[in-house]
This record gives sequence, structure tokens and C-alpha cells, in this order.
Amino acid sequence: MEVTLLVKSIAGLVVILGILIFILLYMQSIKKAKAKKKLQKKSDKAVPVPVANSTDLHDLLAVVRNKKSTTKELSEALNSIIKYHGKIHPKLGVRTHPDFDIYAEILLRICRHPHTSKDLIIKFDRELEKRNPEYVREINDSLTKGLNSRGF
Repeated sequence: MEVTLLVKSIAGLVVILGILIFILLYMQSIKKAKAKKKLQKKSDKAVPVPVANSTDLHDLLAVVRNKKSTTKELSEALNSIIKYHGKIHPKLGVRTHPDFDIYAEILLRICRHPHTSKDLIIKFDRELEKRNPEYVREINDSLTKGLNSRGF
């Protein structure tokens, strides 16, 4: 009689353990589904693009950084950068002014942007060189780095 009771107890514990494992796996699958839905909701939200009429350099840079910007938006942002922020501060002796890093980043970003064209790149490069003749070498270096980073 004791052996029968022992076998029934073990069988009962195995059944209870199986139910608990099933509940645990079911709860994990529900959490994964919720996380997936939350991720989809975040990706469905449109990336906010700054107002096109803004002349702030950081707003215009945000348009250039946004990979979903159209060619027209990109062109307008680059034209505004040249128009309102085209003159770079003078060099500090042999070194470039720290603000030049922003323009180097813009050159790199427009070279790598999915909706750019050769005309946009050339126009921005020529205008920037024309307005800043002392930075011609640095602008060309940044442009070369940007074009080389495209990875054809």
C-alpha cells in the first residue's frame, strides 16, 4: 500500500509541475507579444521633422540627419544653411574653428543620405568653398571622407 501511495504522489507532483511550467511559458509568450506590439507602435510613429521655415542651424541639421527626409526637404535645408549660416568663423591660427565640425558633419551626412544627389552635394560644396576660401582644404577633406564612406 505504501508503494502505491508513493507512485500516486509522484504522479500528482509531476502533473502539478507540468501545469506550472505551462503557465510560466504562456506568461512569457504574452509578455513577448506585448513588447512586440509596443515596438511596432513606436516604429509606426512618424519621426518629427522640424519646421521647414526654421533657420536655426540645429533644426536644419536635424533635417539633414533624418534619413526619411525627401530630396526637396534636403535641398531646402542645405539652401537655408548656406543662406543663413554659410560663413564659418575664421580659423584659430592653423587650427579650424570648433564650429567647423558641424559643417564637416553636414558634408558627411549629405554624402551618405539615401535621398541625396550629386547636384546637391556639388552645389553645397561649391557654395561653402566660395564663402569660406580659407577652409577649402578642410572642406575637400570632409567631402572626400563622406564620399569614401558611402561604400559602393
